[in-house]
Amino acid sequence: MVAFIKQEALEKAREIEIKADEEAAIEKSKLVRQETAAIDAQYERKYKQAELAQQIARSTVTNKTRLKILAARQQLLDKIFEEARNNLAEVSKDEGKYTDVLKNLILEGLYALGEDQVLLRSREKDTGPLQNAIEHATKEYKAESGADVAVTIDLRNRLPEDSHGGIFIIGTGGKVVIDNTLEQRLQIIQADCLPVVRSSLFGENPNRKFYD
Repeated sequence: MVAFIKQEALEKAREIEIKADEEAAIEKSKLVRQETAAIDAQYERKYKQAELAQQIARSTVTNKTRLKILAARQQLLDKIFEEARNNLAEVSKDEGKYTDVLKNLILEGLYALGEDQVLLRSREKDTGPLQNAIEHATKEYKAESGADVAVTIDLRNRLPEDSHGGIFIIGTGGKVVIDNTLEQRLQIIQADCLPVVRSSLFGENPNRKFYD
């Protein structure tokens, strides 16, 4: 009887040991999977953080480079128009060409105003070329429009002598003034032609989606 009880106890102990080992193995496997999943998740998170940091760094460098390029391009454009502005003084040195320029500026004003009397304001030293320009402009205006126009030089109010030339065209009793000075014409050209100049120098912007 004692031997039987002892044998039963041994077998029961063995069953408990086996079950305990199985449960321990299951728990161990579960812990390993959990830790593995946690490590994988941590790695994935750190990988994404590193990737994001790399993208931010790359974007920052790209933006800084792009801004430097844009600044350099703008400096070049400013230099081009500044040189053009400095060369305006050369326009009036050739009286024949300057007279033709004045004639065209006058004609533009005459067509824009469409009046029978206008007043011109110029530099005092431009009086000679301006009178010749008026004569040619009024004849051409008459031939093209069939209308006569009286053009008078404003002798009391002159443009500054340090300006680069051109004229103010005044109509409607002084209420309408057209600024056709060379400085103003250059500003208009700069505003209107800047995209063309930029494209000629640097090519078309591949990122541009809309055009006027």
